[in-house]
Amino acid sequence: MTLQQHDDGLWSESVPLSFLGLHVGTRMTVVRLPSGALWVHSPVPLTPELHDELRQLGPVAHVVAPNLYHHMSAGPTAEAFADCRLYARPKLRTKCKDLKIDVDLDEAAAEQFEGVIDAVHIAGTMLDEVVFVHRPSRTLISADLIENFKTSPHFFTRQYLKVSGIHGKPGVSRMMRPMFRKRSLAREAIDRLMTLDFDRIVVAHGDIMHGGPDAVRDAYAWLK
Repeated sequence: MTLQQHDDGLWSESVPLSFLGLHVGTRMTVVRLPSGALWVHSPVPLTPELHDELRQLGPVAHVVAPNLYHHMSAGPTAEAFADCRLYARPKLRTKCKDLKIDVDLDEAAAEQFEGVIDAVHIAGTMLDEVVFVHRPSRTLISADLIENFKTSPHFFTRQYLKVSGIHGKPGVSRMMRPMFRKRSLAREAIDRLMTLDFDRIVVAHGDIMHGGPDAVRDAYAWLK
């Protein structure tokens, strides 16, 4: 089995990913809802082995493309499972006209996730991300909200992490901060996120971590 289990009803799958020549990897998160249906966040390429593993865990009912950049495998994943719905930010309808979006992803969409997942839209950024807290496991699930790299064996990636101020610690890359165009809106969203109960953070890029509230607070200390 390639899926890694982190808690009751919570799994993830990590795969290599190179972006602009940087070795950052990416991660998909899977939650089993109370009904037994699966909720899949930020899908990775669906191999036959991964397809079979998901089918063994339960019926895939919800596939989530959480922001304007973590959508590449969302369409094929949703199409691979009967009666599955794809949730994505409305702006992706323009950016990716071939992407068949069933439900616009916003905070209200969490009402369809059986009462165990809260959603917070991080407004004011070009990422346009919605992040989630899985209540039963007290887990924050995000794509680009925060990264957590101890280091990298790849020289240029390692240098990028150092220049970005996130080598060896969780944070928001200095290169990403200009994407926060309306900082007051983003600050308000981060503050609302901090009112939710979570400890573990499953990130798309880097290592899964605990001590989540402190990590998010420190990562966004620059956001005034």
